Amino acid sequence: MPPEKHQLVYTLTARCRDCHRCLRVCPVNAISIANGQASVKPERCISCGACIRECPQGAKTYRRDIAQARDLIASGAVVAASVAPSFAAAFPDWKGGRFVSALRRLGFAVVAETAVGAYYSAQACAKAAGNGSNICGACPAAVNYIEKYRPELAAQIMPAASPMVAHARLLKTALGQDAKVVFIGPCVAKKSELERQDAAGAVDVALTFEEITEWLGKSGIDIASCEESAFDGLPRGDSRLYPVPGGFLKTAGLGDGFMNPAAISVTGAAEVKDALLSVPPEVAVEPLFCREGCINGPGLKTADGLLKRRASVFSYAAKAQTAKTGGAKTGAAGKFTDDEIRRACAAEFSPRPFKSGVEISEADIQRVLEQTGKGEPEQQLNCGACGYRSCREKAVAVLEGMAVPEMCIPLMRRRAEQRADRIISDSPNGIVVLDSSLSIISANPAFRTLFSCSDDLPGRRLSSVMDSAPFEKVAAGAQESVDSVYRDAPAGIFCKMLIYPLREEGQVIGIFVNMAQHDGGETAGLQRAQTVAQARELLEHQIDMAQHIAMYLGESTAKSEELVKKIIALSEEGKDGLDNTL
Repeated sequence: MPPEKHQLVYTLTARCRDCHRCLRVCPVNAISIANGQASVKPERCISCGACIRECPQGAKTYRRDIAQARDLIASGAVVAASVAPSFAAAFPDWKGGRFVSALRRLGFAVVAETAVGAYYSAQACAKAAGNGSNICGACPAAVNYIEKYRPELAAQIMPAASPMVAHARLLKTALGQDAKVVFIGPCVAKKSELERQDAAGAVDVALTFEEITEWLGKSGIDIASCEESAFDGLPRGDSRLYPVPGGFLKTAGLGDGFMNPAAISVTGAAEVKDALLSVPPEVAVEPLFCREGCINGPGLKTADGLLKRRASVFSYAAKAQTAKTGGAKTGAAGKFTDDEIRRACAAEFSPRPFKSGVEISEADIQRVLEQTGKGEPEQQLNCGACGYRSCREKAVAVLEGMAVPEMCIPLMRRRAEQRADRIISDSPNGIVVLDSSLSIISANPAFRTLFSCSDDLPGRRLSSVMDSAPFEKVAAGAQESVDSVYRDAPAGIFCKMLIYPLREEGQVIGIFVNMAQHDGGETAGLQRAQTVAQARELLEHQIDMAQHIAMYLGESTAKSEELVKKIIALSEEGKDGLDNTL
């Protein structure tokens, strides 16, 4: 069950892995992060379904309304199915005609194409174009976006109902106002369209193709076993092309959106947002929030690629146009009067701007930026990895309770590296990092103390400090690693030595556990305990970091984790193991 009874898009918390992908793809940043969970804020959401389509764990989903549709049929009312033209992509080739029969087996008295309403909706838009409105309102996600986030453009939406609403009204005109209409399509946002005041009473339930497939499965209806049959009614013009880019414009007689400078078809959230910033009011715009249009809706699940889906729509449209036949209830689509068509296509769009209600000052924003190490402009990378376009937007989101500072990948990586550096620096074991020629890159204080070296080690050859023969074997690949004892009696050095390579980086690591004081007393035991405690602290820290920054963990962080594991292995061998080695 969704967290709120009426919430349309929500998170399945058991599946959420805190990867933040949904936040990065949400075009309006309607995802909040708290306690390792991503949740959808319905007051911000435009129901586009981008998070549903993109979540790799399937943690984002939407409200299922199959039970409501089933109840309508069980009530004994005349129930009509209005099937979106993108059905040809969901049920291509031979499945299309059999899908119609499958719907009738479910109990639908009338099965008609939404394209019937699309034709009249497009004609209404064509009449409105050039009269102060230039934005097609067929895509409910685009309408939601404009009314919430670009309210100044609401008046430019063409005052024509969407094909779904127009068709439902026409069906009820033909079948009687007591008839019920269930829309079936690829779009989650269509469910939100039912809640619009100007669409009230038109559509009773909106289902996705995914839902109708689930319903058929639960009812034991196999499309392959159904006979072929035709839809009730016959759409006009090119209305069956509505689900592909340019389909609306072509149906409305405004061109195809590609070669006509007076009309443009735009698909994809980022492209739509950009177009709405710059398209002049005299240019007709067909905004489709799903990339490549309705054939890529979040409620259309198919293994076919977008090109195949597009081809299926064109193929069906061409065949259906040639056939020019309707089903047994052709009259259900009816011949309508001009007044009936006008009422069916009536629509109103108005601003309903979203406001967070949180008062935020410049000082507040600066404070958050400084807390995350981004107080200066040059520190603000604006990388977008957190899901926000800029560090400033992210800071605002933190203040609004939508984000947490730890969502900043560079910040978490920097903290992880600093933590690793500090613990390795404080380790009582000597650690040295060499390049492929065995020149010293870095050495911690314990190594410098053990070998009585000054701080100017970087750049010097290891051979100037100690016998480098074991390192040469590892660097040359003659040995994969070295785990032995190193003695230098004149210098008073007696230690356990571990050498291993980092092949991809061309580096060699040496770790030394000082055994000169090893007498079975407290000193060695305390040293080992301190080493293990510090190393485990770092590993726990790295695990915590990984949960926050996942695949974005830098190579240096991974290297330090490997190094710490080596330290633990050395230190936990204990007194007996060392005695055996000696």
